[in-house]
Amino acid sequence: MENKEIDVVKEILAGKVFIYPTDTIYGIGCDATNESAVDRIKKIKIRDSSKSFSVIAPSFEWIESNFIVDFEIKKYLPGPYTLLLKKKDVNFLKWISVNDRIGVRIPANEFTNEIQKAGVPFVTTSVNLSGEPFATTLNDIRDDILEQVDYLVDGENLSGKPSTLILDGKEMVR
Repeated sequence: MENKEIDVVKEILAGKVFIYPTDTIYGIGCDATNESAVDRIKKIKIRDSSKSFSVIAPSFEWIESNFIVDFEIKKYLPGPYTLLLKKKDVNFLKWISVNDRIGVRIPANEFTNEIQKAGVPFVTTSVNLSGEPFATTLNDIRDDILEQVDYLVDGENLSGKPSTLILDGKEMVR
């Protein structure tokens, strides 16, 4: 695992896996269009392949091109929200979500700005294993997970509260 200055866009497009801060908790992610990188995250998180991931959208235009949007998304994004949006094409990013919806985020933080420069959707899922506490610092992350990623991006103190889910323009209780 490297921790020097890197060309984030180049490394995202090369299929590298990152642990990074969002505006809520630490996440683990990669280029969502790269199926082998996505499979790597599923293995790292010991995650059932039928369980969906959310993505950080590269732009509002990308969201409108790929999803049915029937409410004002700029009310929520950028911010600590995950919008559960219906895909225009059910097969779109099917290795991210096998059903007809994908969680879409644009966290309000610096690293998201770097991710978006790559122009591709980026997997965003909590770095903890299912049932374990969310990570708000790099010290909260299990060593066995840290050892399996390519890059760690340190961030500020995070709230520790996962993003709020929005379905059809309404907040959902997690």
